[in-house]
Order: sequence, then C-alpha cells, then structure tokens
Amino acid sequence: MRMIDFFDRGARIAHDRPCMVEGATVRTYDEVRQRSNAIARGLIADGFPAGGHAAVLSGNSALAFEAILGALRADGVWVMANNRAPVGENAYLLDLLDVDTLIIHSELAERIATFRRECPRIRRYIALDRPFAEADAYLGDMMIESDEPLPQRRAGHPDELGFLANTGGTTGRSKGVMLSNGNWQALVSSLVASMPMKQPPVNLVAAPMTHAAGPLALASMALGGTVVVLPKFDAADVIAAIERHRVTYMFLPPTAVYMLLAEPTVRTADLSSLEYISYAGAPMSLDRLKEAIEVLGPVMNASFGQTEAPMCVTAMPPHEHLDANGELAHPGSCGRPNLLSIVEIMDDEGNILPPGQRGEIVVRGPLVMQGYYKNPQATAEVSTFGWHHTGDIGVRDEDGWFYVVDRKKDMIISGGFNVYPAEVEQALMADPGVQDCAVIGVPDEKWGEAVVAVVEPRAGQTIDVEALLAFARDRLGPVKAPKAIEVMAQLPRSNAGKVQRSELRKARWAAAGRTI
Repeated sequence: MRMIDFFDRGARIAHDRPCMVEGATVRTYDEVRQRSNAIARGLIADGFPAGGHAAVLSGNSALAFEAILGALRADGVWVMANNRAPVGENAYLLDLLDVDTLIIHSELAERIATFRRECPRIRRYIALDRPFAEADAYLGDMMIESDEPLPQRRAGHPDELGFLANTGGTTGRSKGVMLSNGNWQALVSSLVASMPMKQPPVNLVAAPMTHAAGPLALASMALGGTVVVLPKFDAADVIAAIERHRVTYMFLPPTAVYMLLAEPTVRTADLSSLEYISYAGAPMSLDRLKEAIEVLGPVMNASFGQTEAPMCVTAMPPHEHLDANGELAHPGSCGRPNLLSIVEIMDDEGNILPPGQRGEIVVRGPLVMQGYYKNPQATAEVSTFGWHHTGDIGVRDEDGWFYVVDRKKDMIISGGFNVYPAEVEQALMADPGVQDCAVIGVPDEKWGEAVVAVVEPRAGQTIDVEALLAFARDRLGPVKAPKAIEVMAQLPRSNAGKVQRSELRKARWAAAGRTI
C-alpha cells in the first residue's frame, strides 16, 4: 500500500465525515479527496514526475495537508520541511533531498530568492495559500477537476520511498532519512495497536505539523478521523478547541503539556472527550506527569522513537501509567516494545545485555528506515551488528519496560526539537570575541533541556552576553539559539586538548538528581 491508500481507506469508510477543520472551514473526506485529486492532476500536468520529490514549506495549515496528499496522490515522495528553520538550513536540506517541486506559504515568500540561488534542482515554486510574485504559479490555479480515475504511476511496493525526513548529525549537518511505504504501514499499524480508538478519532494538531504532529494526523485519516488544525500552540486555544470539537487525541511535547497545565481554564474545562495525549521527544518531569494525569484524566500515552524509526518503537498506554495505589507504575519508562519492533540493549561489542545493565538502545523491524539518503557510510555506521543504533543509552527491567538513562551522542532535546551542539558552537565561533565554546543541555522545567553555551573569550576581550545572544538568535532561529550564555575563562579540556562537554554537564545534571 502507498501512503495515499491509507487516506483513501479512511475516505471510503467516512466519506461524508469532516476530514479537515480549520477555523470556520470544514471539509469532508469526499471534498478533501476531490481536492487532492485536483492537486495531483495539476502537478502531473506541470511536469511533476512519478517518484519526484515534493516539499511543502508552511506552518500548520489544512491547505498544507491537502498539498501533501496531492503530492502523494501524484505518486511523489513527500519531503518534510520545517518552516521554523533558518533559511540557510532550509536551502541545504531542499538541495540535499533533491526537491523537484516546492509548495510554499506566502509568509515565507522572501526565502525563494535564496532557494533559487542555492537549490538548482528545484524546478517549480508553487504558492500555497495565495498568488505572490516570487512563486512560479499558484496551487489554486493549477488544480484540475475531473471525475476520471487518476492513473497510478508507481507500483506501491513496500520498499518504494514514501517520504523523506531529516535529522542532524553530531557534526550539525542534517541527513536525509529514507522512509518507505512499508515503514509507513508499520507506523500506522503500531499506532493503532498501541492506541486503540473507541471511535474515529478527532485529532487536534496544535504542535508543529512539520514534526511528529503532521505524520500522526495523516495516520489518523486511515481511521476516518477528523483533523482539527490550530495555527500554533496556545494553551487557552487548545483547551477551547478540545471542548468545541470534542477532541479525542493529540500529540504534545512535554513543554506544551506543562503550558497546558499552567493555563487556569484547564481545571474547569470539559475535557472528558480525551482518550489519548501522546507525549514524546524530551524527558518529562515525573511530578508534572502525575499532575497531568490528575488534571487531564488517565489519557497520557508515552512513546519512544526517532526519525529513523518513527515515533513508536516503544509505548506505555494510559492504563499502564499508574499502579493500584494511584502512583506512577513505571516512573521514567518510555514503555515496552510496540507490536512490530524488536528492541534490545547492546554493548559496544554487539552483545545483547540482560535486564538491569545499561547499553545502547537498538531496534529491528519494519519501522526502521531504509537508510540515509545518498549517504551509505552513515547508514552502515548506524546499522552495525544488524541492528539500528538509536544513540540513546538505556536499560530494561525484568518485565520488559525500557528506560532512557543517558545519551550516547551530545544531541540536546529542547521543547521536543533536536539541537546539535556543533552547529550552535559553529555559529557562536563566528563572533570575533569568542575563543572557544561548548554547548550543552541543562535541566529545565519548561523545555526539558535548555540550550546553554559556555564561552571562553579571546585574550583581552570582554563578551557582551546580550549582544552574543542576539547574534545567535539571528543566525540560528529561536529553537537552536542558546537560552543562556555563560562566560568561563578556560573551558575544561582532555589531555588531547578536546573540550569536555561532559564535565560542564555533570554538576548541572547532578543538581537535578538525574543524568538526562
């Protein structure tokens, strides 16, 4: 099955049910299917090839979902793109992933000039929401209505490429993650198995659709679910939307859960429709988790995954969060392996470790990516001993519950987003007053981890911390820029002269009583 076949399955069983809701606009499955057909015909008439790569660069938008469905229906490969990333990072990824067609929101129109210079493989720039001069065409004008069946241009084999995501590396440069039709089948199947729905879900998209919330919304369409789109996360708006639309399911990173709990109306609102709030992407405070269960109900669903094995390698459903005494049954656990994942703990020599011993979390199964796009060396490195290596250090107990206890790589997870220290350090080193620097994640109640830079000034130089923070935000954007900068006369180094981030992290994490 192709990714679009899952949507069509939902459309067959819920043709007159609302599919997309955004503000006052409501479209049924029949209407969205017709619109995605018209988009696909327009793309094909414009020369979009079978198997071509199409990216949609936009914030949360029902139109963006329809454009993705249209590209998939044209038998294209969907390239996930992050509208919040700096323009330089967007350009690098769009070029790396061989994007043929870029469908872009008017809010980002000024980026097209950079893309035209740096992304020679992009053949067509299409305006998503309205015509604007920087684009070659407007999607609304390209749509071709027809009742004739649209021919299938690719076989739809499980090993065919379905979509391309991206993830950074320890050097800070992103890699393309190849996810096939078979990976999508495994993802949808694992989600349904771990979160059985009592009724067709009403899925609220408030977290960025450019990350986990987007694929999870598309997966819910296979069940004939309604997708309610908010332009961004706002706690009061989320609560109002849950009440108004009787929302049953949503994905939120822990940071957003904390903001929800801080909103006064959460304790008086009618949230009884909720069945699942799926949380992942960052460590979650155990105190806040218990508060969430008390306030929001027994609806919290933990999961562990990564771009290379998306979202649900393990899961802990709501009914397994608490014991008979109402206490957290498995505090800190990310769950047990999902139906289609084999998960183990491995040492550096490739030996599977018994319960209670720490090692790297490794995964096998149909959820694991095909590999890194045009990067066989990186694929081989992450696939040693025949397992996918997550880079996370964990432990499992006698009953099969997994716990992430440390991170093998230096990656920081802040507010559910991956931040790579080397990329931040490279930006800070461009300041002439900086001799050297180290970027670490430190415990933070709001973000899970906050990005902090420790800077060593050049001899005779004084660091203007506020100016350097502004410099970093301008170069990196709000997600990757440090939340704080500390000045240190001399950074700790190994005998080989390498900066020791671990020494900088140690005291800060010890004060929090944990290692991650």
